[in-house]
Amino acid sequence: MDSLRSLMNGTLSWRWCPTSASQLEEAEKRMLAPLQSKICSEMVDIGDGCKVRSISIKPTEPDSDEHIPLVLVHGFGGGVGIWVKNLEELSHHRAVYAFDLLGFGRSSRPMFSQCPVEVESQFVDSIEKWRASIGLEKFVLLGHSLGAFLAASYSMKFPERVEHVVLADPWGFPKRPPDAAEKFARRAPLWARALVRLMEPFNPLAGMRAAGPWGPGLIVWMRPDFKDKYKTVFADDTVFNYLYHCNAQTPSGESAFKTMTESFGWAKHPMIDRIHKLDHSIPLTMIYGSRSWMDISMGDKTKELRPYSHVEVKQIDKAGHHIYSDKSEEFNQIVTEVCSRVDLDLQQP
Repeated sequence: MDSLRSLMNGTLSWRWCPTSASQLEEAEKRMLAPLQSKICSEMVDIGDGCKVRSISIKPTEPDSDEHIPLVLVHGFGGGVGIWVKNLEELSHHRAVYAFDLLGFGRSSRPMFSQCPVEVESQFVDSIEKWRASIGLEKFVLLGHSLGAFLAASYSMKFPERVEHVVLADPWGFPKRPPDAAEKFARRAPLWARALVRLMEPFNPLAGMRAAGPWGPGLIVWMRPDFKDKYKTVFADDTVFNYLYHCNAQTPSGESAFKTMTESFGWAKHPMIDRIHKLDHSIPLTMIYGSRSWMDISMGDKTKELRPYSHVEVKQIDKAGHHIYSDKSEEFNQIVTEVCSRVDLDLQQP
């Protein structure tokens, strides 16, 4: 059982999974290859032996140096490559930065705390160390899913750095209903209940790593929709290859995410309980997909909890959870409008 647990949770997977750091680096290059803009790429030292994978694109339009920069934070299992449909569109008038969260992508994969509050703090502090290392002063902060949860947490802890927060289909806002387990038990078939119980001790993507050489094919089988999301950019399996190598490595960030969650993916410390603590002067935009499983009512609830602050809730029609790729044109337009409003506000005397 101990050997199975080690394999499933990643400590033995290097000899079994067809992956390596160099393969992940090559997969990232292929993901970013369609971009015509020059990419500044670096591994940013944040101390304690950790580095954060970081990329940036300078604005393509002249006289854009004074415009507010935009920082993108990916969600669970992602990395800088997932923004391939957004980076150039969003960088016409401003510098755009993206990085791999600590424990994900090509960033260092340290051992995180077993305390959910401390794990959240470790993520947030690593973002601040990255910011300080590259010399960013203030910016618009955009996060997707887990990245949105962390963007909200960062903005509460370091409000002096954030001009506007954009939360794209955020994870971790609602409280877990007291009858969640009972509802699942009533509705789910016996095999599903047995599978959930079997997999509970393991990390979320443990099955993919346990599949070893069949893992790349398994991710294609599990998420065929990703091919459609990026079909205007890639005709082959570039996206699947990237996502596989991002998640076949040591599951450091994945384990940290599991520490932050209860059964069925609910946050142990829901953001809705503390979003009112966000500095009232910081505007907030929440963007949801109409077909997402995330609870859009959390947007309206956030409005109620911040009655004297700017809170705007947007919904993109026919978009799922991955709104930045499902409907990239609409997503890019909303984000560009947000950033342009910030530019205008900063120009006011």
